[in-house]
Amino acid sequence: MAHKTDIEIAREATKRPIQEIGEKLGIAWEHLLPFGHDKAKISEDFIASLKDREDGKLILVTAINPTPAGEGKTTTTVGLGDGLNAIGKKAAVCIREASLGPCFGMKGGAAGGGYAQVVPMEEMNLHFTGDFHAITSAHNLLSAMIDNHIYWGNELEIDQRRVVWRRVMDMNDRALRDVVTSLGGVANGFPRQAGFDITVASEVMAILCLATDLADLQRRLGDIIVAYKRDKTPIYCRDIKADGAMTVLLQQAMQPNLVQTLENNPAFVHGGPFANIAHGCNSVVATTTALKLADYVVTEAGFGADLGAEKFMNIKCRKAGLAPSCVVVVATVRAMKMNGGVVKADLGSENVDAVRNGCPNLGRHIENVKSFGVPVVVAINHFVSDTDAEVQAVKDYVATQGSEAILCKHWADGSAGITDLATRVAEIADADMANFAPLYHDEMPLFEKIETIAKRIYRADEVLADKKVRDQLREWEKAGFGNLPVCMAKTQYSFSTDPNLRGAPTGHSVPVREVRLSAGAGFIVAICGEIMTMPGLPRVPSAEAIMLNDEGQIEGLF
Repeated sequence: MAHKTDIEIAREATKRPIQEIGEKLGIAWEHLLPFGHDKAKISEDFIASLKDREDGKLILVTAINPTPAGEGKTTTTVGLGDGLNAIGKKAAVCIREASLGPCFGMKGGAAGGGYAQVVPMEEMNLHFTGDFHAITSAHNLLSAMIDNHIYWGNELEIDQRRVVWRRVMDMNDRALRDVVTSLGGVANGFPRQAGFDITVASEVMAILCLATDLADLQRRLGDIIVAYKRDKTPIYCRDIKADGAMTVLLQQAMQPNLVQTLENNPAFVHGGPFANIAHGCNSVVATTTALKLADYVVTEAGFGADLGAEKFMNIKCRKAGLAPSCVVVVATVRAMKMNGGVVKADLGSENVDAVRNGCPNLGRHIENVKSFGVPVVVAINHFVSDTDAEVQAVKDYVATQGSEAILCKHWADGSAGITDLATRVAEIADADMANFAPLYHDEMPLFEKIETIAKRIYRADEVLADKKVRDQLREWEKAGFGNLPVCMAKTQYSFSTDPNLRGAPTGHSVPVREVRLSAGAGFIVAICGEIMTMPGLPRVPSAEAIMLNDEGQIEGLF
């Protein structure tokens, strides 16, 4: 029997007016700014009124390294939120917004799947409430004002060779990675080398996702370093006088978005930094707001636990004073088989030995997450081709790691298929078993922070960085930025920087090609291996199959 597609299931959803979803969390209609009937932003004044309430329990959903077989992290996040509500708990989901780049490239959307989705799915994966457009505009306003300042006399004495602020757009376009601007004569300014990143890699995106309110947002925007003088002293965004106008552009984007799951439970969808080139978490303001309104908040961190969960712990939790009560690591039998050496075409055949051979990837993620002092449960996201013997092999392996694995069928059955996991997660969260601590302390030198992540999380033998990179890190330490955490920009497909090296590799090296200072966001970005901050499209992009049908409906989005 053919299964319905995600978009077919989403279209059949019985959505409730967004005011009813707000009422489930005690949000009165006057505190919602509706975008149509099924999505709304939550007012800043209402959020400020919650500050004295106690927080609920924070549950993080992460995963093994992604494979072409699929893992279903967002699907599990949404399913667990529905499952907790189904067993009588007051729960909300917090996930990221989708970037247009991967939607039209190869990753697809970011609203879950099957009967564990957030709706409206089409709008969420396209323009949604315009947050990403606002971030793109604010970022590029600063770019324009830097070049304009130089054009009109350069009073700040910016060294044009040391302008470090690039432009952004929310699309995969490799042709824009390195460009020359201001060609065409005197009227167009002074030519210089520049480039574009994708919007989700923008420091403005990171700032919006880490800021606690509008005042904090403007302060952080003002702290952005945009360029240097010839004597290498920094020029800040506030020196260009762009921080006020950028805040105006971002005022509405700072307000979290409220939508609903297929089972009409509340979901916050806000912010969207990539986990392989940024810090991979939804906004702090959405998470902290949800924690004031719900007893359990289920959130996710992008890609595998080596990227998303590590940054969630070391950056988001550190900066926002958060601490997860439980972590769910999502795995699939199919992905275990791929890590065990089975090609995608053969995943439908039972192969218990391959499952066992692939489990060390899962085991390393369990061990890594436990190193933060947080209890771990494994969710086996069920596929119809999984056999009982293969599922049992995963459960047996996880038991040897001091954790437990629970089979979940939320994709096919919604909340009814994940109540076992929901019950266990609630028990762990209520038992207050966590003793959370980041992996490294603020005072550790920057290069040692990079080494700590590379050796303890990736299991690398060494970090390779030339003198230019090491000198730059030391200069930032002298300038007072040594206490910042590190955001590793690395491939999501492997613990190493080689995307083809599956499993649980050891003995590898982590080459750091470049480091960038995100002074406003409050972290150092270490760009490793061949990772790009402006992705390209694949040979056959998803965009080729996306169109409107005769009824005006979107086809091919998933």
